Amino acid sequence: MNSEKNNIYFVGAGGIGMAALERYFLARGCKVAGYDRTPSELTGALISEGVDIAFDDDPALIPDAFRAPEQTLVVYTPAIPADHRGLCWFRDNGFEVVKRAAVLGRVTRSETALCFAGTHGKTTTSSMAAHLLTVSGVGCNAFLGGVLRNYGTNCLLDSRSPYAVIEADEYDRSFHQLSPTIAVITSTDPDHLDIYGTEEAYLESFAHFTELIQPGGALLVHNGLKLKPRPGKDVSVYTYGTDSGDFHAANLRMADGTISFDLVTPGETIEGIELGVPLEVNIDNAIAACGGVWLTGNKGVEPRHYREAMKSFLGAKRRFEFWLREPGRAIIDDYAHHPDELKASLRSVRRLFPGKRMVVAFQPHLYSRTRDFAPQFAEALSQADEVLLLPIYPARELPMEGVTSELILKDITCPEKRIVEKPELVDAVRASRFDVLLTVGAGDINLLLPEIVDACR
Repeated sequence: MNSEKNNIYFVGAGGIGMAALERYFLARGCKVAGYDRTPSELTGALISEGVDIAFDDDPALIPDAFRAPEQTLVVYTPAIPADHRGLCWFRDNGFEVVKRAAVLGRVTRSETALCFAGTHGKTTTSSMAAHLLTVSGVGCNAFLGGVLRNYGTNCLLDSRSPYAVIEADEYDRSFHQLSPTIAVITSTDPDHLDIYGTEEAYLESFAHFTELIQPGGALLVHNGLKLKPRPGKDVSVYTYGTDSGDFHAANLRMADGTISFDLVTPGETIEGIELGVPLEVNIDNAIAACGGVWLTGNKGVEPRHYREAMKSFLGAKRRFEFWLREPGRAIIDDYAHHPDELKASLRSVRRLFPGKRMVVAFQPHLYSRTRDFAPQFAEALSQADEVLLLPIYPARELPMEGVTSELILKDITCPEKRIVEKPELVDAVRASRFDVLLTVGAGDINLLLPEIVDACR
């Protein structure tokens, strides 16, 4: 992406999505700096790569090179409060200040963009597509919402490639900044009702996203969604699903811990696709990812590349990631934070480990999401043999009166359930007699995993 401003300052520099853009601009020779609230493993990596990051919002800490409006672009995330001192200083002094999504939008207008949207599945599908393009040698510039275990990063860069792969986030309507060449929509189950208010408004947001596809582009939508897309007349529309659609699976085989199938496309059948992460939900995810890449029409991506990429794909960190796998026992971590994701994650454990005692440690994410979906969370968690429920992880929100994890706990119907404070979780897990432990949530429960694994060996 060409930009007349070569100094880029990121407010919220430690976010996973922001990090991808920081690396993108570094690779293009720009100076990159920013602010984040607290140091982390990711900010440490970024600093070592050349990003100048401060952990105090005092404007005096903004480096001299980034204090000239004509040379500096300021990028921020919606999670940054309006009274942030550094952000206010930039605005008061005439800088161009844009959201992260607007910068991604500029990328989509300068490259052939594959944009993956959906309530859930967008991280995995976009990651699979980026891995497929990379394995084929065609390459891409990928901006992903999770760290890919194959590469140890959420950002893949290839200056030779015409393709950008982007995880299109519906939060705060960020994906309305994008101009996809190919758009994939995996799911439209209502979420972020603190932003949208109603399911109808949420669906309308996705419908508007389909209007942004560039002429001559394509839309790939999962079968059976409530969504009523509105792509332009020059946009081709396709469907996908496990059992039916323009792209679907044939000869599906699930045995001995493996999943394989033949991928049926509108023009050919690609035989012998095997999933490196053998989860039932990844059948749909692989079909969506492969379908999006297939629709580019790039002949450099051959049938053998589809087979090689899907089999070698390790997934993103915190997406059904095994921390312990030994005879009779397993510890799995998953980022699921929506009821449908949680239900799918627990169902996958049951399919993979039939008859085993499943203990689930769940950390609800956001007060608003807990308020809106407490009964659905309880229904999903009731599949477990025992539930260890942590207090709500607030992220960007302030507490809401009457909204606690108790809202979920009271409706869980499994035999054993209780609320556990985070410092008590390791001991609670040790005493739980699990065969399979599933730690779930989009907060910081994963930080306890090293201690949990050590305690359970």
